[in-house]
Amino acid sequence: MSMIVSSIGQGLLWAVLGVALFLTFRILNFPDMTVEGTFPLGAATAVAAISHGVSPLLATALAFLTGALAGLVTGLLYTKGKIPILLAGILVMTACLSINLRIMGGANISLLGKQTVFSNHFLESLPKYFDSVTVGLIIIVVVTAALILFLQTELGQAFIATGDNPIMANSLGINTDNMTIMGLMVSNGLIGMGGAFIAQNNGYADVNMGIGIIVIALASIIIGEVVFGELTLNQRLVAVTLGSILYRFVLLIVLQLGFSTNDLNLLSAVILAICLMLPKLSALLGLDHIISKGAAIHGSK
Repeated sequence: MSMIVSSIGQGLLWAVLGVALFLTFRILNFPDMTVEGTFPLGAATAVAAISHGVSPLLATALAFLTGALAGLVTGLLYTKGKIPILLAGILVMTACLSINLRIMGGANISLLGKQTVFSNHFLESLPKYFDSVTVGLIIIVVVTAALILFLQTELGQAFIATGDNPIMANSLGINTDNMTIMGLMVSNGLIGMGGAFIAQNNGYADVNMGIGIIVIALASIIIGEVVFGELTLNQRLVAVTLGSILYRFVLLIVLQLGFSTNDLNLLSAVILAICLMLPKLSALLGLDHIISKGAAIHGSK
């Protein structure tokens, strides 16, 4: 039971990354590699700040700001510097490695004996692992609700239009460069904030903790889309969270089968590849009409 609760808690905490990447990967159609640098950047910023006596909430806010700043740099390189999308993200991601080392003063830094957002009398009184479930649920509900409200505003609709058709958006007077930069800043800010929460939950920050992060975030998005099928935009944001939890359950099952934790990145890549190929595999196996029929029945309900 404790392992199931732990998986749910981890799924909720990591769901912030999936929701953040959804903004760029799905809405903006921007394959942003910056996230592999901004996740440990947010973690390093928060842990270093807490180690110097800053309150955990303020340290987490600083992590959001540093992540947003990294997203700003990527956006400027792409929109103003005309550097290709992938390369702009890779350049900032690479730069973040050195910045993280500067912030932490080494390869890792511990929070042993320090106060974190999880160091609360109420949270500490809860059963084991329920603290991460509680904090994760609060965070993801606030983030998802804020994004849903934002996307319904005029600015949010301009943001969506930029991702759908930049040429048409430009013709309507929308500054697509500004929309792209804004999306990258919000996305990477949330990634940095997610890194801060996860680092506080783990009790440390490490310079290598960003490796494979984009695969984990994408897995949450893809699993949510594959499992729940055709959804509205708002429903897809919620599905990302459910996909993150399902992904953690899949990892739990795989580890119970005897695989090593050293294989997690490999397993994550394999799971994501299978999910991406699932529509094609279904067609090859003749299951596509069954899936579409099931979706139609589900939709009619």
